[in-house]
Amino acid sequence: MDLKVICVFSIVLVVALSTLAEGNRPPTRCQCKLPAKERKNCGYPGISEAECKKAGCCFNSSVRGVPWCFSPKARKVRKICPSNAHARRNCGFPGITAKECERKGCCFKARPAGVPWCFYHHVVEE
Repeated sequence: MDLKVICVFSIVLVVALSTLAEGNRPPTRCQCKLPAKERKNCGYPGISEAECKKAGCCFNSSVRGVPWCFSPKARKVRKICPSNAHARRNCGFPGITAKECERKGCCFKARPAGVPWCFYHHVVEE
């Protein structure tokens, strides 16, 4: 392969991997409360607690014979329609009906004037 192609490929790979790594938020304490039999391995044999947590996984070495580095429970989220009219992000188009807006999975409130009436939900973690 040409050296330029290898350099470009390397840069693309580094950018892609760094983007993936940035999405790893540490799990909450509740997400790591799993019965030992429900743990799904998230690491490799001998992984350290720091490496495990850096990967966005839970670590608990108190139970023998089960993964110590394991996948957390999924985060619970719910969608809410923002109450602040000025926090709305437009989801529709001028003249959209409530039914059309809701079919798109968005919130609809036909007041006040000057703000979007069809707007996206806010996602809130529970």
